[in-house]
Amino acid sequence: MNFETLQANVLQWSKHRQIIPNSTAQAQFMKAVSEMGELSDAIMKGRKGEASDALGDVLVCLINTAALLEIDLVQALAGAWDEIKDRKGTMLPGGIFVKEGDAPKA
Repeated sequence: MNFETLQANVLQWSKHRQIIPNSTAQAQFMKAVSEMGELSDAIMKGRKGEASDALGDVLVCLINTAALLEIDLVQALAGAWDEIKDRKGTMLPGGIFVKEGDAPKA
């Protein structure tokens, strides 16, 4: 199943449960933040199954947030991709991304 179909399924589910229109973008975003905490916990404990579940929950909340803000999530992702696709650089050990031409700080 592709992303657009899954997104449509989530939105239909959310509408049937009155999440949309009765929730707010702020409430759905805060729910996503809560789910990110669960994701962090699962990652730190090496629990891949729980991490997968939390990632899915985060995506559901972000889909709802975008819908409540009237933002097309696929277009938002496409815009982000257009910004980064030609970005050059490398990830250093420790998780720091250094753009090409920027010297890492000692």
